[in-house]
Amino acid sequence: MTTKVSSSKTMAEQRRSNRSRHTKFHVFTTVCLIAIIFTYMFNTNTFVSNISFNFTPNTTIPFLSVNLLDNQTFIVNQLKSTSTLHNPVLIVKEVIVQKSVSEDDQNPLVPPINLTKKQRMSWFKNKLPEFDMLNSNQEFEIRAKEFFQDCNVRFFMTWISSPLRVFGKREFLAVDALFKSNPESCLMILSNVMDSDFGFQTLKPIIDRGFRVQALTPDLNFLFKNTPAKSWFDHIKNGNRDPGEIPLAQNLSNLIRLVVLYKFGGVYLDTDFIPLKDFSGLRNSIGAQSVNSLGNWTRLNNAVLIFDKNHPLLYKFIEEFALTFNGNRWGFNGPYLVSRVVEREATELESNFTVLPPLAFYPVDWTRIGGLFLRPVNQAHRKWAETKAAQIKESSYGIHLWNKQSRRFRIEEESIMARLISEHCVICKFFKKSQRLSHNSFSISS
Repeated sequence: MTTKVSSSKTMAEQRRSNRSRHTKFHVFTTVCLIAIIFTYMFNTNTFVSNISFNFTPNTTIPFLSVNLLDNQTFIVNQLKSTSTLHNPVLIVKEVIVQKSVSEDDQNPLVPPINLTKKQRMSWFKNKLPEFDMLNSNQEFEIRAKEFFQDCNVRFFMTWISSPLRVFGKREFLAVDALFKSNPESCLMILSNVMDSDFGFQTLKPIIDRGFRVQALTPDLNFLFKNTPAKSWFDHIKNGNRDPGEIPLAQNLSNLIRLVVLYKFGGVYLDTDFIPLKDFSGLRNSIGAQSVNSLGNWTRLNNAVLIFDKNHPLLYKFIEEFALTFNGNRWGFNGPYLVSRVVEREATELESNFTVLPPLAFYPVDWTRIGGLFLRPVNQAHRKWAETKAAQIKESSYGIHLWNKQSRRFRIEEESIMARLISEHCVICKFFKKSQRLSHNSFSISS
């Protein structure tokens, strides 16, 4: 009996010992696996991009130039090899967050999904006071008038975004190319984010070369005053008009470009439009995006607008925006708006307004824009690229890059974009590892 009990105890101890060794083995295996995953994630930057830190979005990054903001591998390697940085992980997180924000999500006032119209209007009414750009900026009118003295052409861009959305190298390229072809002109960037130390540092390479560019927070009360935009703006702020599901920043940009041209006159350009020619010879024009077989336009676009101050067509655009605003249909308050107004008012506009052909501003359709960025794969492709680049250089005032479609592309060497940029940039920051493109890197066959 004693022997049997002793044997049972021995077996139980062996089982416990086996379980203990088994448990220790599992723990050891798990620790090793976690270590492997941790090492892999760190080396591929996944670890950094998945950690949440509290940081101030407006913090500047003085040691990083604009053309490096998208190069995560470079940034991590730089931080690993630099011992003087006080908080490198925080800086890396800031850059990665800035890169990861969608271009379509420029508006910090994006309502929750699945709200009813009434709920969305109430939500916006409560949130709008937090949107600092809606506050009055009494310095705007004075600063704008002072800035535009002695300008050959007044250019405008808008950059209405959350602090997490940086004015990147694609946008910088548009500014760079503008002053190559229009050196005596002035560019005002209407922006709630770029009117800051960060914005100044971003634009400083252009300013240091003597070109006139300034970011300024717009005063919407001043711009909308004595126009139909005022009533629309009041209804939005009071919660009596549905802003819709489309980001409010997009529709504000559609409206601001109209009112700023109405108040000052000049040229509006999207930040993904690359100018190639002098605009001083253009007046009261808009570009066709597409035409039919007879050459008649079928759709206009508002990415480029050239108008005199107080032009009556601009007033009709603003009026149409206020009366028919729909915040739930993409393009309804933008390209489709200018198209339907011009079609309706065509008979009264012939003497003081021009519709330019697609080749002027939209030489490549949005469905084919990726082809401009690719390196030729053979001799036939190379010859076509040279011919297309020469055609654009000869006949186009610029190229709209349809950034929603092309933002994932880098400009490859010998591509059409590379050929054009090599002759149409001042600072020439470029989309490749070297970050620069020599003016002599490419030639264009005539």
